[in-house]
Amino acid sequence: MKPLADLIRPQTFDDVVGQQHLIGEGQILRNLIEVDHIPNLIFYGPSGVGKSTIALLLAKYARGRRKVYKLNATDASTQDIKNLIADLGTLECSNGIFLYLDEIQNFNKKQQQSLLKYIENGQITLISSTTENPYFTIFSAILSRSTILEFKPLTPDEIEEGLKRAIQLVQDEFFIHPLKYDDEAIKYIANICNGDLRRGLNALEIALYPNCRKENFVLSLEVAKSCTVTAGFSYDKFGDQHYDTLSAFQKSIRGSDPDAAVHYLARLIKAGDLNSICRRLLVIASEDIGLAYPQAISLVKSCTDAALQLGFPEARIPLAQATILLANSPKSNSAYLAINEALKDIDSGNVGQIPLHLRDAHYKAAKELNRGVEYKYPHDYPKNYVCQQYLPNQLKNKVYYKAGRNKTEQSFVAYGEYIKQKDS
Repeated sequence: MKPLADLIRPQTFDDVVGQQHLIGEGQILRNLIEVDHIPNLIFYGPSGVGKSTIALLLAKYARGRRKVYKLNATDASTQDIKNLIADLGTLECSNGIFLYLDEIQNFNKKQQQSLLKYIENGQITLISSTTENPYFTIFSAILSRSTILEFKPLTPDEIEEGLKRAIQLVQDEFFIHPLKYDDEAIKYIANICNGDLRRGLNALEIALYPNCRKENFVLSLEVAKSCTVTAGFSYDKFGDQHYDTLSAFQKSIRGSDPDAAVHYLARLIKAGDLNSICRRLLVIASEDIGLAYPQAISLVKSCTDAALQLGFPEARIPLAQATILLANSPKSNSAYLAINEALKDIDSGNVGQIPLHLRDAHYKAAKELNRGVEYKYPHDYPKNYVCQQYLPNQLKNKVYYKAGRNKTEQSFVAYGEYIKQKDS
């Protein structure tokens, strides 16, 4: 039997499920077709959301004016590119080539560059698709000559629409008897496939194809669950989802939302990404909680050490403890801002000379060089403080550390004011 995903592949834009921000009336791709102009395009988005389908529809419109080629960068070779380019001089390709290059991120820089000349002069119209961030994986010269269109994960309602269309096609094509299904079964599949219609179609195929000759078969919730053993959670440790999840994790903790923080922690745990979780928790303890709760980093270090020693599945418990602790802790980024500002001065050359009275004086002839001569030892003074200049002259009025509005740091401010008061 023909794979279900191929069986229901749309033949027109009107049949496509989702992506209405691109193909709906008055939207960019619909407008390009209407004016008969297809430029170089990069389709970016997760799997199973229609990138290949829409690219093939564009190829269908281009056919007759240009020869259409389709390559998948996962298995295409440099020789495949050379063969394609060689065809440019033939009568068959006199109007140029329409190239659909799937998974372009798998081409190395040299392979991508080999197409550049022909993209520039218009001999090749390139439609490429990728599941990875194109700004990280596609050669900048190709990016500058292309329009990037982002494809969104499908909503459960959109997936449900696609599944029902697939059921109708399967019934017409393969079923002898009327095909019955429960709405809750379709809703279940639509909700667990994580915006990926292809994943839902695969589950539907497993459920329907073996039963196409049964008279009393019903696609029930029980059948749907048996064909979808696990929910559709996809994660790539080296792709966008990795960094997007870590970003959402930290921002949820920073925003004092323990529920969201635990949700994103669970995603990272499901991905088995223990090292990234531990590193990020330690960073957050200093970057976002910092001096508002200085003990947080010690507690988080204990939790992450325990997690690394335990490993999964037990590691989830100290990781959750650290996450909830940080999300509910007072927040301050004063240390983070202070060191960034100081490094900025270093990088820009705004440094200056260390004052003579602060320089090392533990060697012979230091006094002759005026090293450390005028240094005042704070412990020799009341309150263990004496006013003297520590920053270089060109930075002497610079303020790097600005106390956060929290109890701990305001106590620092009060202490600073106390020791600087002149005794009456």
